Amino acid sequence: MKNNFLGRSLTVIEDFSVDEQMFLYTKTRKLKKLWKEKSDISEFQLKKNVGIYIVFVEPSTRTKESFINAARFHKNAKVNIFDSEHSSFNKKESYLDTFNMLTGYSDYSIFVLRTRLEGTCKYLDEKVSEFAERHGIEKPAFINAGDGKHEHPTQELLDEYTFLEQMDFDNSFIHIALVGDLLHGRTVHSKVNGLKIFKNVLVDLIAPEEISMPSHYIKKMKENGFEVRIFDSIESYLKSTDKVAKIWYFTRLQLERMGEDILEKEHVLRKSVTFRKEFLENIPQDVKFYHPLPRHKIYPTIPTFLDNLPLNGWEQQAINGYWTRTVLLSMLGGALKTNFDTSFKPQENDDDFIIPAPIVNGTKGVLKEGKRGIKPIENGTVIDHIAKGKDKNKIFETIVKIRKILKLFDLDSADGIFKSENGEFKGYISLPNRYLSKKEIKMLSAISPNTTVNIIKNSRVVEKYRIFLPPFIYGFSELRCKNENCITNPVNGENAEAFFIRNNEGELVCKYCETPHSFEEIWNI
Repeated sequence: MKNNFLGRSLTVIEDFSVDEQMFLYTKTRKLKKLWKEKSDISEFQLKKNVGIYIVFVEPSTRTKESFINAARFHKNAKVNIFDSEHSSFNKKESYLDTFNMLTGYSDYSIFVLRTRLEGTCKYLDEKVSEFAERHGIEKPAFINAGDGKHEHPTQELLDEYTFLEQMDFDNSFIHIALVGDLLHGRTVHSKVNGLKIFKNVLVDLIAPEEISMPSHYIKKMKENGFEVRIFDSIESYLKSTDKVAKIWYFTRLQLERMGEDILEKEHVLRKSVTFRKEFLENIPQDVKFYHPLPRHKIYPTIPTFLDNLPLNGWEQQAINGYWTRTVLLSMLGGALKTNFDTSFKPQENDDDFIIPAPIVNGTKGVLKEGKRGIKPIENGTVIDHIAKGKDKNKIFETIVKIRKILKLFDLDSADGIFKSENGEFKGYISLPNRYLSKKEIKMLSAISPNTTVNIIKNSRVVEKYRIFLPPFIYGFSELRCKNENCITNPVNGENAEAFFIRNNEGELVCKYCETPHSFEEIWNI
């Protein structure tokens, strides 16, 4: 059993289990108490030679400075701060090559990284670990300090810790209102899984439609057992319910990430999510407001007239960033031990997706569908039921896609579209004297699921398979994540290969930026 966090990373909030998060919050509470009492805090300080690299390719002040100070708490750490204006990343040099080289400069490294490219930390954690293994170097740790509009897990740690402080560390229930730019706000996206530390969760989402929470995040909240309510403005929220949340979490409008169509409505959007004086009489006295900061200096969603009121929780929230990040470095640097297993166990999905099907006795060549069946062949493969039920254009597109990716350029092969007995159209590809390997059948399952493969010898079907969408899809040069800010998207020049994971809804989720796709959307053909 492993009882430390050496080699672990925090690329998304779900990298830490609920028990591991609660361990961090308990230790943070203890460190704050010892500090105030001026007691011994040496148990939190790193004991080994650790290189802490603060790499902020995207500009930041608050998060960057809190990490710098948290790193300097650890006297034995060698703290290295990258200047984003002059770093190698702005010279178009590879992220992977840079971090591979940095890994060899310390006995053990912790990288704190902020970048606009989504999924970068997860990608580097995976690939730099391979480099470390090749050279007998200890696996480094990666901390995601914000990647585009994806996640900001260390902000989530300080937020959840602050909520627990407000509730005297009772995690039985939380009622929280998320207000502002829920489309682009990575801090609220981290709450989709971060709020799981509470046993019961009620979330009120307050944002106009143009900047509302993406549907796949709402779906995930509901899968996590959260009750979710949706409102288009603070005004409509206060008018429509007497069940007002005691914790309000505001985010700024992230204009730099918005398109022109949304920017044209900037004034209306701001008004919807900005707190006004007349709202004060409609909220309970024990409400606390929070904000990841900084606020917009001209149009803050939490106006400055609220600063001196008891509902100001954002200042203590900001201070907690130093404490939670200090403890996070203590954990990843091996100073803090647990009494439970901290071995990282990624979720696996290895269910069968190629299912042998029964063969009808006497079937010649292939199964026939009424009078318009496929002409039997003596030996080879018939791919049947291609895009069944789709329109003819979609069936034809799928046939072309299969041929291109599997390189089925046999001159004497045939394909077509015909109508099944139930009236639905479907496609087929007939390949005389050409057998698909098991690897090719696996590839086919990713290109055209719900297809049937018939292996034919001596004019008889000897093997038949029904294939379904596989749990993982990777290894094809034609794959592409549709998110232009993903580390794997070719426009970003990082040569990172796309990798998709099937979720419970049958969607294919990018392993790195977590953008969901249909199986048709992952192919760049």
